[in-house]
Amino acid sequence: MESSPLELPVDAVRRITAELKCHPTDERVALRLDEEDKLKHFRDCFYIPKMRDLPSIDPSLVNKDENAIYLLGNSLGLQPKMVRTYLEEELEKWAKMGAYGHDVGKRPWIIGDESIVGLMKDIVGAHEKEIVLMNALTVNLHLLLLSFFKPTPRRHKILLESKSFPSDHYAIESQIRLHGLDVEKSMRMIKPRQGEETLRMEDILKVIEEEGDSIAVILFSGVQFYTGQFFDIPAITKAGQAKGCFVGFDLAHAVGNVELHLHDWGVDFACWCSYKYLNSGAGGLAGAFVHEKHAHTIKPALVGWFGHELSTRFKMDNKLQLIPGANGFRISNPPILLVCPLHASLELFQQATMTALRRKSILLTGYLEYMLKQYHSKENTGNKEPLVNIITPSRVEDRGCQLTLTFSVSRKGVFEELEKRGVVCDKREPDGIRVAPVPLYNSFHDVYKFVRLLTAILDSTEASQVF
Repeated sequence: MESSPLELPVDAVRRITAELKCHPTDERVALRLDEEDKLKHFRDCFYIPKMRDLPSIDPSLVNKDENAIYLLGNSLGLQPKMVRTYLEEELEKWAKMGAYGHDVGKRPWIIGDESIVGLMKDIVGAHEKEIVLMNALTVNLHLLLLSFFKPTPRRHKILLESKSFPSDHYAIESQIRLHGLDVEKSMRMIKPRQGEETLRMEDILKVIEEEGDSIAVILFSGVQFYTGQFFDIPAITKAGQAKGCFVGFDLAHAVGNVELHLHDWGVDFACWCSYKYLNSGAGGLAGAFVHEKHAHTIKPALVGWFGHELSTRFKMDNKLQLIPGANGFRISNPPILLVCPLHASLELFQQATMTALRRKSILLTGYLEYMLKQYHSKENTGNKEPLVNIITPSRVEDRGCQLTLTFSVSRKGVFEELEKRGVVCDKREPDGIRVAPVPLYNSFHDVYKFVRLLTAILDSTEASQVF
């Protein structure tokens, strides 16, 4: 069945306001959008924190029995309710049968990661044999770079955005030093133009074209952690490979947020965490992708027992039979207690589908943008202070669900007042507050309440004194 044409957020708001004969900022618009949301039932599959359990609330400003306004899925996703059940199943199995748990049950421990890897296929757009679930993100990044970064005197650079996540920055620095190279010469960072927050694609492609012959690896974010910019992964991949570079991506803020097609795009390698949009809990089991075209040409630099073919693994003859492709990069047995939370979340993604989630995300984040502009943009307030600036790209193709906000007043004061009122978002240096309405469990009414609270904070004389 073909899906209906995508309704843009501004068109949805106009349609509903016409039907209800109300102002676009009316609460009834948010409630109607929630009524029309075909994915709204997934909210009931998660635990939503209560106001009373948040450490920073002011009890005089909130109803302690209400749900918090949780807009921080870009940092830590909420807990799926089935996590406890799946963990208890494995704890029960361990208690009752000990080591036999390696071979029986819906998640035999010896293949715990493999038992759920198929649920990742549609989320990252890859074949099952191209995906592996293991370790943590930066560990996987190091393992991949050890195999894909093979510098020569002529081709020795790694290209990345200047404001990459610190962990990526440190990993790249250390990989360059590991090869005895000068970081200043081999670490090529692209900065936004003067006075701009995000990178222009034409500038990225220009650097690749002009310097590609000296670049060994291009490593970009899928979605930039600070600005929320969704990079054009297929264009960067095509341009880099045309110059002979390997092209990889850190998908920490992209996986489970935007639609990905890693196989079809021809990406060489990628890695991601799972505790943000994939809701696997703090320090959850991470993932990696190696395109099948490299299955027999790119081998892991470091190997372990779980990279050995399962059919002969227990011969214990110390004669490595390396699994081709991504699975050969596995080193140790999967941590089954980390498999369980990820399993619970991935099942929800399979039921919802990334296509449907992305459609809702465009509408949900677009509604947030629309409401912010109604109250706090230069165009609608006539430059009246205080103003809210959205540094995340406005084109839906260039962003996921996160919007990064800056203010014409002190960000610290705004953030503290939001915390007191039970809004869970985060601040990032130098001056941004990141807000991420997640389509699996956030509602349009969450967005409405957030904007109303933010507006009250910015407009109140009491709050202005703390700015």
